[in-house]
Amino acid sequence: MSGVGTIAGLAGRLAAGLGECAGACAPRRPERSLARDEALCRLGAVAGARGWGMDVLRDVAGPDADLLFPGGAAELVEAWFDLADRIMIEAARGVEDAHLGRRVRAVILLRLRAVTPDRDAVRRALAVLLAPGHAGLLARVMGRTVDAIWEAAGDHASGLTRQTKRMSLAAIYGQVLLFWLARGDDGEAVAAFLDRRLAGVVRLGRAKQALLARLRPGRARAA
Repeated sequence: MSGVGTIAGLAGRLAAGLGECAGACAPRRPERSLARDEALCRLGAVAGARGWGMDVLRDVAGPDADLLFPGGAAELVEAWFDLADRIMIEAARGVEDAHLGRRVRAVILLRLRAVTPDRDAVRRALAVLLAPGHAGLLARVMGRTVDAIWEAAGDHASGLTRQTKRMSLAAIYGQVLLFWLARGDDGEAVAAFLDRRLAGVVRLGRAKQALLARLRPGRARAA
């Protein structure tokens, strides 16, 4: 799949997948082990050029490495994104800011910078997620990343508040990811794009609060 095709397909499929997973969905965690992580690191280093095939995995991680991932390329990709989420959470432990929005901004940039050298690997991995029959997998992978960003930023909201925040961040992260795929070699442009998306959410929140404030007096008179 071409870069343009991947990005265009991701835009629609990502929105649909995250919409399906936006409610009470808690993406299950893939199996984790040191052996799997080591194999994923070896494959991730070459996947941009060679792809996410099991033959490539055996070539770089050993003849029996495929036994670690009985689900094939789909399981490989899911586990690799999960590893990137964990690396992001560890890297974000040094992020200190009293403002939650700025912590979220810092964490998203950490997430992208960590995989910037592997942008082609990410593009190829997303092509696997966009394959027919993988809509649920795409939703799990992206939903888990969104949850990891909130965790790394130190937000532990629950209930409806959690679901609302998760939907908002999913939309932002999806847009930023698409922009990063196209222009990830320009870190300043990516950061500026992220800032515009975050500012848009803030403006929407303020407009919503203003609208509710105007409606309350009317409701009170009607009562």
